[in-house]
Amino acid sequence: MKRLLITIPFLLITVLSIAQTTYLHCGAILDCKGNTPAKEQTIIIENNKIKEIRKGYAKASEDVQVIDLKDQTVMPGFMDMHVHVEGELSPSRYVERFRISDTDVALRATQYCERTLMAGFTTVRDLGGTGVNVSLRDAINKGFIRGPRIYTAEKSIATTGGHADPTNGMRKELMGDPGPLEGVINSPEEAHKAVRQRYKNGADCIKITSTGGVLSVAKDGKGAQFTIEEIEGIVSAANDYGFVTAAHAHGAEGMKRAVLGGIHSIEHGTLMTPEIMELMKQRGTYLVPTISAGKYVYDKAMNDENFLPPIVRPKAIEMGPKIQETFGKAYKAGVKIAFGTDSGVSPHGDNAKEFLYMVEAGMPPYEAIKSATVAASDLLRISEDYGTLEAGKMADIVAVKGDPLDDITILQKVSFVMKDGKIYKQE
Repeated sequence: MKRLLITIPFLLITVLSIAQTTYLHCGAILDCKGNTPAKEQTIIIENNKIKEIRKGYAKASEDVQVIDLKDQTVMPGFMDMHVHVEGELSPSRYVERFRISDTDVALRATQYCERTLMAGFTTVRDLGGTGVNVSLRDAINKGFIRGPRIYTAEKSIATTGGHADPTNGMRKELMGDPGPLEGVINSPEEAHKAVRQRYKNGADCIKITSTGGVLSVAKDGKGAQFTIEEIEGIVSAANDYGFVTAAHAHGAEGMKRAVLGGIHSIEHGTLMTPEIMELMKQRGTYLVPTISAGKYVYDKAMNDENFLPPIVRPKAIEMGPKIQETFGKAYKAGVKIAFGTDSGVSPHGDNAKEFLYMVEAGMPPYEAIKSATVAASDLLRISEDYGTLEAGKMADIVAVKGDPLDDITILQKVSFVMKDGKIYKQE
């Protein structure tokens, strides 16, 4: 029991604040610290933090909330390092950007955010949208809507005509000349200005598109789109503000420049070479693979000729299947891996399918789980509070019925979700 003193002019009022305590009786815990599950444990949560983990099923007093998870495996909340919370790929996407308002985007995104949280993902890194993503983050933090904790890049940074240039595919009279304000740069000086603008707009991290992309309305999906000097300018400015940086990259040359320029994570990594893998190992650069997106766009391109624009379909067919294969090679080579799906390309709420794709490519189940907990928290620089189950850390906790080390697909059926000590899902 905590005693608080509240001072009001001419008055001194003493208020008694009773801490909310919850006991989770867990059949097994994968704390993401050790190598084996711990059986029959009790996690004691006070307010929004883990206070203690005890062996056995601890008895609780009447004022303590007890949650029975004795038939379940309990883990830290999952983290997805590559999502786009504002939208979801559809045949109408390329037209709707001219028609729908920011209000429409936000209202739809409330569903995407809730689906993500209910799938067990308590933290996500949002890598680019219109700026509505900042408002979504704030609304979740204030409790207005349900969703994961969001670290957002606000608007991705591109070069003129690059993968994240917002005027790609428009009529000439609509194109204008977007600059650093809109995240389009063409020099190291403009790179600094674009990063500073993201800071002003409320971003938490920085994302660049260092090569062409599959879904942009442009022919080339893999050519380099930044000079190394421009990338170094972005990273330098980002470091000034304490931003983690990410680089969308399919092609090898743009990927290599991003690594040499100091980018903290490579997204997709489709055509990564052994040379780049070695560079990433030397520099501690993470790969965020997004196998889910590759599989999804390939499937749509092959089976629905009207789902993607004609200029996009060949890129989806060429690039989509290669991401999983490259991921397997990078993992075996010792490149650091952080979990990421590119949800928003693939459907929100299906994030946990990525675990299966990673295991199919050769990553052991527990390592796949750690990529979405320990590794992701390290990449985001939030390991002090998140990523493992231990005393003193925030109470982000998920559970599934069964053993995910025997069947990784059960992670697609999360039965319990707690974020910041609050229960959002309990079957």
